[in-house]
Amino acid sequence: MSTYIAHGGKDTVITAEVKRALLHEVLLKIGTRRPAYRGGIPKKILVIPPDITRLHSNAGELTRLLYELWDAANGTTFDILPAIGTHAPMTEAQIAEMYGDLPKATYHVHHWRTGLYHFGEVPSEFVQEVSGGKLDYSIPVAVNRRLVEGDYELIISVGQVIPHEVIGIANGFKNVLVGTGGVEMINKSHFLGAVDGMERLMGRTDTSVRKVLNYAHAHYLKQLGIVYIMSVMDADISGKRVMRGLYIGDDACTFEIAAELSRAVNITFLDVPLTKVVVYLDAREFKSTWLGNKAIYRTRMAMADDGELIIIAPGLREFGEDAEIDRLIRKYGYRGTPATLNAVSENPELQENLSAAAHLIHGSTEGRFKVVYATEHLTQAEIESVGYQWAPVKEVLAEYNPETLVDGFNDNFFYISEPGQGLWALRSRFSE
Repeated sequence: MSTYIAHGGKDTVITAEVKRALLHEVLLKIGTRRPAYRGGIPKKILVIPPDITRLHSNAGELTRLLYELWDAANGTTFDILPAIGTHAPMTEAQIAEMYGDLPKATYHVHHWRTGLYHFGEVPSEFVQEVSGGKLDYSIPVAVNRRLVEGDYELIISVGQVIPHEVIGIANGFKNVLVGTGGVEMINKSHFLGAVDGMERLMGRTDTSVRKVLNYAHAHYLKQLGIVYIMSVMDADISGKRVMRGLYIGDDACTFEIAAELSRAVNITFLDVPLTKVVVYLDAREFKSTWLGNKAIYRTRMAMADDGELIIIAPGLREFGEDAEIDRLIRKYGYRGTPATLNAVSENPELQENLSAAAHLIHGSTEGRFKVVYATEHLTQAEIESVGYQWAPVKEVLAEYNPETLVDGFNDNFFYISEPGQGLWALRSRFSE
């Protein structure tokens, strides 16, 4: 178990040249340490990057740099399996925008219900322990068959370490076990996080869901020798996205080092609750409330009781990325934890889709504050049917023009341009 690279800091800016040098260094280290590769850069590589919903993770550039280094070394196989989890498969346009032109690369689509290799399970006794007795089911561990049966010399997971509503801080083993994982791992890990309490998890590494993934890695996934390339991203004083840290290794320790920097640069602590927040959702990334509700997840620890959250969502077209999850969201809506848990107890279709139930809990304000979705493609009736309020996107854009706003305080409201890139929390609530 190794940390190959741990490079970064709060004021560090990692340039493209440094990224290339660090990636080249680690590929040569791996080639040297693993005799089966006969030294040098491995020839047969599988890369697992995030999809377009993580556009600002810098994973696209890192994947391109890996490809260029592999190509220069006359590699034979460069396969890309986007870690889409339950998301819709990427379109050709999204692939081009995310990764650029990689002519020799072959792309594969992950299906979370089929084409899986089943390792074993996280036992129910362990789940009961980490959940404090709230749940006692076992969690089957499965990943895309390609990881086990693809005969790769090296598997590389690429992604961003960032606060996250399901696991606490995203990336590391999550990118593989959830992003290329099976239906039961996705369903049951999401539900575990929701029942354990999203606000107890966000911004932390010592969480119930992280412990489940660490167990699955230690008992099953470790044998694959996956190397994890993890970025920590931030915005500089001008608002430009910059890389503050690059961490590369094959163990939990490497992730935890990266998570410390993410906590330092990606969490905005506030001393007074926010009464009015405006969030903009980039149409390239956010086409569903399944993703767009990051505007709720990442601000709820900062929102004042009876506050107002306005979400400008010009690209929103659906509720779920998955057709069945979309149907369930439309049917049950975001009604709060008690109503959702009651619906789960009474309806087998939710019991079989626990990630959808978890999302319904995550997307609720528990009646504490108001959510107004400004959309064009989803209608007023659709938005209101799931429990939110609605406004026409053109009118809201006329009042809150993203091109003229600055992140943070603007007159009488607080603005967030990229909700997926941080966590906003009252210092007192986070401490609790």
